[in-house]
Amino acid sequence: MRYPCSGVILSGGLNTRMGGQNKAFLSVGGESTLDRLARTFEGLFEEVVLVTNAPLEYFSWDLMIVTDLFPLRSSLTGIHAGLFHASAPHVFVTACDTPFLKRELISALLEELEPKWDVIIPETKEGAQPLCAIYSKRCIKPIEYQLQHEDPKIVNFFSKVKVKEVSEERLRTADPKLISFFNINTPEDLAASEKMSMEGRGIATTSNKS
Repeated sequence: MRYPCSGVILSGGLNTRMGGQNKAFLSVGGESTLDRLARTFEGLFEEVVLVTNAPLEYFSWDLMIVTDLFPLRSSLTGIHAGLFHASAPHVFVTACDTPFLKRELISALLEELEPKWDVIIPETKEGAQPLCAIYSKRCIKPIEYQLQHEDPKIVNFFSKVKVKEVSEERLRTADPKLISFFNINTPEDLAASEKMSMEGRGIATTSNKS
């Protein structure tokens, strides 16, 4: 039996480079990024947690909606909230602006999941991908320590936990072009994602970096 893991979607960014538009609701290929992710998660996780500081905007989705527990606005704060509220001992975390996240890549990470690992993280030539990774509840305390000291950099607590890196070679067996790590930060990114969708490069589901 697969080790229990919840799915977590972070939707708490300020979206400044998108003119304040909520990136969860951006349309790519005629479907919002959040709908694309929810569809990608189907069948992979029995529980899906959405972390947001605007919960009223998401009540039409059949998700567990939670908010940050720390005031510091950061992806690390969202990871903490997802871990705190999830019922499973591990969570897979992604951001809401990753329209081409592939089920195959998530499955490849889940295949590496064992109780002993606290973080399972993709490593590419661009570096670690902490917003497309698995975290255990044992990460909560070191994350809390970091947030209390107002340090939002995700990888800074990794030295305190057991980390398994997943190589780019392994990742490419699941996602040959690593399209899962494409995320939308600017209007130009949104235009590029629409073009990718029209060309078929984003078909089969729906990436990220911090």
